[in-house]
Amino acid sequence: MNDEQLVRYSRQIMLPEIDIEGQQKLLDARCLIIGMGGLGSPASMYLAAAGVGTLVLSDFDRVDLSNLQRQIMHSTFDIDKPKVESARETLEALNPSVRIEVRDKQLDSGELANEVGVADVVLDCSDNFATRFAVNRACVATKTPLVSGATIRFEGQISVFDLRDAANPCYNCLYAELDELSESCARTGVVAALTGVVGSIQALEAIKILSNVGKPLAGRLLLLDALTMEWNTLRLAKNPSCPTCSQAP
Repeated sequence: MNDEQLVRYSRQIMLPEIDIEGQQKLLDARCLIIGMGGLGSPASMYLAAAGVGTLVLSDFDRVDLSNLQRQIMHSTFDIDKPKVESARETLEALNPSVRIEVRDKQLDSGELANEVGVADVVLDCSDNFATRFAVNRACVATKTPLVSGATIRFEGQISVFDLRDAANPCYNCLYAELDELSESCARTGVVAALTGVVGSIQALEAIKILSNVGKPLAGRLLLLDALTMEWNTLRLAKNPSCPTCSQAP
């Protein structure tokens, strides 16, 4: 760690839970972020600011005017630009010492497995169930910690699925993989700042995992009702019949 980094991350380093050792773990870490939208924007910005050494950004979409209400990574000047390229520019301006890799395509199952396999943590910031289930399968197969977030209307949820402990549930334990799940922000809407709250918590959970501090949300589901500003925590049990993570025949 050089002198500039010591100054940049000084407010984090002075925390006894992190210190020099924890900051070095962040600098050495590789994080895969799926989705550069409402959740991926704040999550990746805070991870870059915190000094996570390598961020791999995956998204095949382009910036649209309707994104700008909540996707704070992008600006009006980025409309029609690939989201990963817009994100790269923002993050490199924020912290030039962080390595940014982009994947401007929809990853197939093999590519996703490879990316997840070399990551220290994965953030699912996508907006559809097909992607969430695919990311979960890859994380279960490689035992890579998964930080999952979702928002819709005025509702948000965050959890961590970490199969390094076989007793922990996976995303498929929480939701069954149905043929069609139609609700999305594009169809039902979402309030702007909510994605910032949930995405920031995803970044915080990733920082805790990477620096090995605190107690991540594994086995718990954090729920936010933004209309009443009420938080609730649900305990999640492993499903012994889960088609993804169960060891049963």
